[in-house]
Order: sequence, then structure tokens, then C-alpha cells
Amino acid sequence: MINSAQEIAIVMAAGKGERMYPLTLNTPKPLVQVFGVPMIETVLAGLEQRGVGHIYVVVGYLKEQFVYLLDKYPNLTLLENSEYEFKNNISSIYAAREIMGRANCFVCEADLYVSAPEIFQADLRRSCYFGKKIAGHSDDWVLRLNGEDIAAIGMGGDDLFNMAGVSYFQQADAAKIAQEVAVAYQQPGHEQLYWDEVVDKLLHMGEMRLGVHAVPRQSIVEIDSVAELQEFMKCLSEKAE
Repeated sequence: MINSAQEIAIVMAAGKGERMYPLTLNTPKPLVQVFGVPMIETVLAGLEQRGVGHIYVVVGYLKEQFVYLLDKYPNLTLLENSEYEFKNNISSIYAAREIMGRANCFVCEADLYVSAPEIFQADLRRSCYFGKKIAGHSDDWVLRLNGEDIAAIGMGGDDLFNMAGVSYFQQADAAKIAQEVAVAYQQPGHEQLYWDEVVDKLLHMGEMRLGVHAVPRQSIVEIDSVAELQEFMKCLSEKAE
């Protein structure tokens, strides 16, 4: 059994959330509320219930609004991504590079609504991405499998697992990712990279093996626009009636 008290989590909360304007003009997207709860706190609740030893939240846009989390979660530290305005989310992993390889590590997006925090209770014995199986075509980030291993990570495909915004890495794999992100950061064009593209490169190099931890489709929902937020809250209200 894995000792969750020795695990860490990196929660990426630095972006501007432009697709959710105007709600995010004055509020960071992870702090947009769904039924009175900021989305990031549904992620933190799952990590807390698992007993993760320490949580690092990478902030950037309107960073001061996250300070209240320090009082609410005693095992939480804020890390600053000072490059969020002109670099993609590789910059958030770069900001946490010295932390990432210290222990088995969750990497979570902060703009998720986790309706089933128990998904974090899984006995994760290998590095993996949480995935939602989608029938038919998806234009989102997908995980291509070879047997039980992820062969590639990319955009778009049919009848594949979609990335759910949560991943988990054994310490050695987390250290490899942090090291490769640091290498990529020295290359021209890194500003446009997503950190998952670095993981994909490591897979193709044969440097690590990853699996998929399947989760129910509605257990984790990424909300990208005001229209999606309104539709999601409408659906939840109807189910509650």
C-alpha cells in the first residue's frame, strides 16, 4: 500500500482563463464557483481526502486571490509562475521543477469540477493519466494505447480515453519529467509547449511507461466557457430534483 502522506501534488492555477471571459476578468478561472464552491477546492478536497502530504499550487494571474488557501489548507504552498502571460503551461511545471521529483506526485489542472473526490482514493501502483473513455470522435487531448500502456499523447481521435486533467507519477518518472522540462526550456519555441508534449516525447524515447486510470465521465469535468458552466449547473440542478 502506498503511503499517501509521502505523496505531493502540483496544481496548475496560473492561466488567465480567457475562454471564460467575462467571469475571469476579475476572478481567476480556478476560483470561479460552481454551486458556491471554487473549482480548485473540489480538486483540493480530493487530494486532502487521500491524505496527500503536501500540495503546491502554481499561481500567476491574479495570484493574490489564492492567498486565502494558505489559511484553509495548512499543507499547501503557493508557487509563482511569473511567465504565464507569454508561455504555455510548460511554464507552470518549470516553476515547480525543483519540487516535482521529490516524491510520488499528482499533477492536476485547477479549473476542474470534481464531483466524486473518491476518485483520488485509488491504489495507484504505476504512473498514469486519469482518463475518461469517450465513444466516437473527440477533438480534445487523447491517450493512445498499446495494450495497457499509453503509446502517445496528442489531440483528437476516435473511441479513445480523453485526458481528465489529473495525472500521477512515481517519483522517478516525476523527476524525469522535471528534468526534460528544464531541457526543453532551453530550446527555441518552448514558449508554446504544453507540458504533456514533454511527457509524450519521453514516451517515444522509451524513457517511461504510463497507464490509464479510468474514471467515470462526470466525475471530473473541465468547464471552459460561461455557456458550459451554465449548462453544467443546469444539468446538476435537474439531477438533484
